[in-house]
Amino acid sequence: MLELLSPLSAGVNLALVLLSVVTSALSAAAGIGGGTLLIIAMAQVMPATALIPVHGMVQLGSNGGRAVMTLRHVRRDIVAAFLPGVILGAVVAAWLLIRLPYGVLELCIAAFVLYSCWGPGLPQRAVGRTGTVIAGALTTLLSSFVGASGPMVASFIKLGMSERLPRVATFATCMTFQHATKAFIFGFAGFVFRDWLGLMLVMIAAGFVGTWLGLRLLNRVTDHRFDFFFKWTLTLLALRLIWLGVERLLGVG
Repeated sequence: MLELLSPLSAGVNLALVLLSVVTSALSAAAGIGGGTLLIIAMAQVMPATALIPVHGMVQLGSNGGRAVMTLRHVRRDIVAAFLPGVILGAVVAAWLLIRLPYGVLELCIAAFVLYSCWGPGLPQRAVGRTGTVIAGALTTLLSSFVGASGPMVASFIKLGMSERLPRVATFATCMTFQHATKAFIFGFAGFVFRDWLGLMLVMIAAGFVGTWLGLRLLNRVTDHRFDFFFKWTLTLLALRLIWLGVERLLGVG
């Protein structure tokens, strides 16, 4: 039965399903990190042509479940400003369908994340309506080419609020809309989703379990402790992106 989920082997399919539980729990508890961890693991075993669209659909399910479970905490004003940028970024991505040089995007995202965590605060207009639209467009465009834009979106969300539940809920909702655009972008590009449909559906179901577990942990963590964990999770992900970006830029590996 596991062999029928996708073109991958039964053992690999099972490993990805279990990893979906773990990474969804991480994203629910820490607010960030699960999607990036998942795409790193998937990149080791999946063909490049399937990696970003399959990851996008799995993350759509994971973030959608988390958004529903935390709906009352969502900052609707931020989501309303973010959504037009998502649509704009998706249209541009579908039109371009190109990649910047390997390594450049990773280094840019890492620099933004580190600045948001440790640099001086951005001016208030950066988290205003115009800034939010720009963030939505830019991160959606990046997500279509590098897969996991979560660290950049989370960094932006972090600038606009301090409490953990609204931050997790708003981040999940923004990412749900962003990943939903990938069905359009990669469907337009000719990707055959049905070959991977079984694996995507099972990983999404596993993600619901992980989200439920992660939210139980989230409710037991204080705001101060969560902020500390959240900031260092972002920093570690940024350092990983720098390593990966330099390797790709220099053509190593």
